[in-house]
Amino acid sequence: MALVPGSASAYPNPGAVNGDIVVHDPSMIRSSSGQYLLYSTGEGLQLRTSTDRTAFGRSGNAFTTKPGWWKNYSSASDPWAPDISYRGGKYLMYYAVSSFGSNTSAIGLAGSTTGQAGSWSDYGTVYTSDASSDYNAIDPNLFVDDDGKWWLSFGSWWTGIKMIRIDPSTGKQYAGDTARRSLASRPTGTKAVEAPSVVKRNGYYYLFASYDTCCAGTGSTYRIRVGRATGVTGPYTDRNGVSMLDNGGTPVLESHGRYIGPGGQSILADSDGDLLVYHYYDGQDNGTPKLGVNLLDWSSGWPVAY
Repeated sequence: MALVPGSASAYPNPGAVNGDIVVHDPSMIRSSSGQYLLYSTGEGLQLRTSTDRTAFGRSGNAFTTKPGWWKNYSSASDPWAPDISYRGGKYLMYYAVSSFGSNTSAIGLAGSTTGQAGSWSDYGTVYTSDASSDYNAIDPNLFVDDDGKWWLSFGSWWTGIKMIRIDPSTGKQYAGDTARRSLASRPTGTKAVEAPSVVKRNGYYYLFASYDTCCAGTGSTYRIRVGRATGVTGPYTDRNGVSMLDNGGTPVLESHGRYIGPGGQSILADSDGDLLVYHYYDGQDNGTPKLGVNLLDWSSGWPVAY
């Protein structure tokens, strides 16, 4: 019963991590050598590394030179929300360039043979939005299905989470299918849903997303929710059958104690199970964003953090 949150106090605390753990929008992968590479928002996409998934140290930034196109979408020219994966003998990283509260935004792509800081080659824009769009092209997440098809989910506020098909040969949009599909939205009340992560487990596709408001320190109301579907493009519904296109979403992790506003999540399949990797705002440290890591239990058919 302890695995089933009945109230905010039932949510688990993050697993023990130490070192340089002040992060936002973390995405982590484990290399073939066993090293953990953790990329996060800020300073050209910050890299932290770990050998044991507990102690993390800064190892520089993905980009040492800012691509010129970034300035078209952000006056600060600082990318956000990296999504790192390993495909076809190469590390790939999708990321966002925008400014806070704006949907003049772009998703970029970079590649590296090592995944290390300073080793990334930028491949330019993948998908964009502007002030006339009803969506926001940020917070990308790559999902590769069992049939070999690549999909990119993304989105923040406006009309919610979207998905496009990706060409594996380029990492860009697939020319044979240019539809932009909707996966999750909040048509009534706040529009606040963003940061999708898609995984497939036990025959279902699961869509994790961050709901409500981030980036406000101890005033943040971020929380992680999930829905599932029998097809990658949806429809996704929560445990109660409510569509994620209509405010649905089963809680996975919410504020409790000093751990405020968990979100910006990604999922890493590790040797001991699936990891939920996220940031939270530390209520005992002036709302500083820090790394949170928990394992996920799938035995109920739904992900439960522990």
